[in-house]
Amino acid sequence: MVPMRATDPATEFDDDGIWFRVESGSAASAVRRAAERLATQLELGKQRTASLSIVAAELTSNLVKHATEGSLLVRPVRSGTTAGVELVAIDSGPGMADLVGSSRDGHSTTGTWGVGIGAITRQASWYDAHSVPDRGTVVAVQVWPGLPPGPAWAAGVTRPLTGEQISGDGFAIRVEEGRHQVLVCDGLGHGPLAATATQAARQAFLTAPAVAPAALVEALHRALGHTRGAALAVAELDVEAGVLRYAGLGNIAGTLLGAEARRGLVSLPGIAGHQRRQVREYNYPYAAGDTLVMHSDGVNDRWRPDDYPGLFGRTPVLAAATVLRDAGVRRDDACVLVARLP
Repeated sequence: MVPMRATDPATEFDDDGIWFRVESGSAASAVRRAAERLATQLELGKQRTASLSIVAAELTSNLVKHATEGSLLVRPVRSGTTAGVELVAIDSGPGMADLVGSSRDGHSTTGTWGVGIGAITRQASWYDAHSVPDRGTVVAVQVWPGLPPGPAWAAGVTRPLTGEQISGDGFAIRVEEGRHQVLVCDGLGHGPLAATATQAARQAFLTAPAVAPAALVEALHRALGHTRGAALAVAELDVEAGVLRYAGLGNIAGTLLGAEARRGLVSLPGIAGHQRRQVREYNYPYAAGDTLVMHSDGVNDRWRPDDYPGLFGRTPVLAAATVLRDAGVRRDDACVLVARLP
C-alpha cells in the first residue's frame, strides 16, 4: 500500500480527493475534519454533515481496530448539478467470510469490522462493501444532501506516487448524446506537470463533441500539444450494438471481463500530444454484465478476477479500489477505472 497523508490537507479538494493512511486513532480527527470541510464546500447541509462525521469516525475506528495497512479516500461525487461526499476505506486485513452477518449490530469478533458497519449503513445515503478472508475489505460510502442518484455504471480511483501530493494519472466518464464513454490518462512522468497534461486531457474529453473513440483520441492528441504529453485510452459502450469500441495511445491497459474469458484490449504506441503514427479503433463484442477494467502502468496486470469472488458483480468503485490496493505499485502514480457493461 502506498504512503498517504495522516494530517489535515491544506489545499482545496479536487475530484480525485485526498488519501489518508489510517494506522492509529490520531488519524480519525484528520479524516473527520477533511470530510466536514468538503461537506461545507459542497453545501451538504448541517444534518447530512453530521451524518458524514459519524460515518468518517466509524470507518476510521474500524480500520484502526481490525485492519492491516488501512487507508481511506475522501472525495466529492457528482450527479448532474448535485454533489455528495464519498469515503472509500481499503485494507489488507483479515477480511470477512460473512460480510452480511458482520454488518449486524451486536456482531463483533476478532477479524471483523463489527458493530460499526450498522452505524455506517444507517447514516449513509449509499453503501457497498466487499471482503475476502485473508485479503482484506473495501467499503464505499456516499452521503448526499437528498436522495442519492442511481448506481454508477462506471467509477475510477487514483492515487499519487509516494511523496507526491497530486497524481499525474486520471480518468473521466461521460454520457454524451447516448454515447457511454470513459477515459484513462497517464501524464508523462509525475508531479504537477504530469497532472497538468492529464487535466488538459480530461477537459478536452468532457467538452468534445459526441464522436467515436478514435476521433476523440485524435482530438485529445491535438489538445495536449502544449503539455508534456500523456498515454491515454478511450472506450465507448455501444449498448444497441453490444460492442465495446476502444482506441488508445501508449501503455494504458484495457481488459474486458466476461463470464468465461478475459480479453486484453489493444492500444497503439505513441504519446498523445507529441508522437502519433496512427490512431486505430478496435471493436469487441460484449454481453450484458461484462466488465471493463482500464488502468495506467502504475498498476501491474498480474491481478486475477478469480481471487475476488463476486467482486466484479458489485459496484464499479469497489472493484477499482480493490485492484488499486492489490496491484498498484509504490513508485508511480496509479489509476484504475471499472465500467459495468449494460
